[in-house]
Amino acid sequence: MTDAHIAVGMLLILILAIFLGFPVAFTLMALGVGFGYYAYFDAGRMWRGYDRALESGGDAFTLAQTWIGGFFNNRIFDLFVNQTYSVIQNDVLTAIPLFLFMGYIVERANIVDRLFSTLFSVTRRVPGSMAVAALATCTLFATATGIVGAVVTLMGLLALPAMLKARYDVRYATGVICAGGTLGILIPPSILLIVYAATSGISVVRMYAAALLPGFALAGFYLIYVVVRAILQPQLAPRPTKEDVGEHTPVQLAWMMLTSFAPLAFLILAVLGAILFGLATPSEAAAIGALGGLALAAAYRALTWQRLKESVYLTARTTAMVCWLFVGSATFASVFAYLGGQQFISDFVTGLDMSPLMFLILAQIIIFLLGWPLEWTEIIVIFIPIFIPLLPHFGIDPLFFGILVAINLQTAFLSPPMAMSAYYLKGVSPPHVKLTDIFRGMMPYMLIVILCMVVIYLFPSIVYMLPNLLYGVQR
Repeated sequence: MTDAHIAVGMLLILILAIFLGFPVAFTLMALGVGFGYYAYFDAGRMWRGYDRALESGGDAFTLAQTWIGGFFNNRIFDLFVNQTYSVIQNDVLTAIPLFLFMGYIVERANIVDRLFSTLFSVTRRVPGSMAVAALATCTLFATATGIVGAVVTLMGLLALPAMLKARYDVRYATGVICAGGTLGILIPPSILLIVYAATSGISVVRMYAAALLPGFALAGFYLIYVVVRAILQPQLAPRPTKEDVGEHTPVQLAWMMLTSFAPLAFLILAVLGAILFGLATPSEAAAIGALGGLALAAAYRALTWQRLKESVYLTARTTAMVCWLFVGSATFASVFAYLGGQQFISDFVTGLDMSPLMFLILAQIIIFLLGWPLEWTEIIVIFIPIFIPLLPHFGIDPLFFGILVAINLQTAFLSPPMAMSAYYLKGVSPPHVKLTDIFRGMMPYMLIVILCMVVIYLFPSIVYMLPNLLYGVQR
């Protein structure tokens, strides 16, 4: 068995361990260190001090001490320390805790209920108005937080009971909430895009600019589906009565928009504008967003010590998870490549003589299947580094590939049996809402995601338009 075969076995053990439920970050570190000990094993270098002590007739304590020191003199431990240090000092990753804090503090600002009721009142004459308002609220709130579980849970507590009370079809109502809640991982400022950029070495700024139009295009496809289906099957979404909406003058509606929609929209636009127009780095813009989130929570009289403490705790926990995933992945990938695993996979894939389109389809199918058991963080950090070195051979731009991956990973939250959006929503739904109904409600949106990927492939200018306009064509 060659070292390349051992590397492939290392990858298979990782996949098996993940399916068995072992913590991914620590599994990556354990496999990296374990197989790395074998890969970098050098008895002459490691026990040189022990041999010298043995030749000089050292006592038992000295011999034991030098032997233990030699055991830990393997270069894998140096690699592990260096990888940890490089992750911690990565400037790109600095934006993650700041954006997370912004999301968690906005989540606790009690703005979602006002936003939903305002958008419902404004769209009351649109077919499926409550679903349209829920989708718009999900899109805006998901963009601000980027935390799928928080958005789906909050909208499940707020919008779902209102839609069910208005006699909306259960599948129609649950599907729009689950799909809308996942948009935060695609539309900037998205944590996923930062992690992908750090993994692939792409500029976060160009990544944000490239994702903006595809993200809103997908949201637009969702909106068209919601409205058209409400027109074709009006029994799914009965029109609201005056008692449901209430009477509001244009001035009242304008004031409601000004006090609920405008502040959150302004915060998002300020953060994105600062990044896209080069006024601030992503980390600096994230700091602005975090400060703006605090100001927004204070303005809505929702900034309490308890909420601030919860936001800081959740930010620290999620950031630690992402950082340790990066450390484990970097260690694992270094050992995997050193053993020849990356070259083995590269030779195998290139030997299949696939066209760029065939490779793209195969890669997206693999990522789609990985989305069943894995979170997007694990897919980006562990498996994307395997695809990235193959892209130049097929002439595929990593930026374009990353946008397709970000769209595809919407399905990671929508595809049974491990559709996390469905479980988030089921946890806060009334008892009569079945998990199977939620799954069926999400199915049309999975097809829309695939349709969006096809449109992006056929019209790549949707991806390149903003980056080229703002920063010029990349050579």
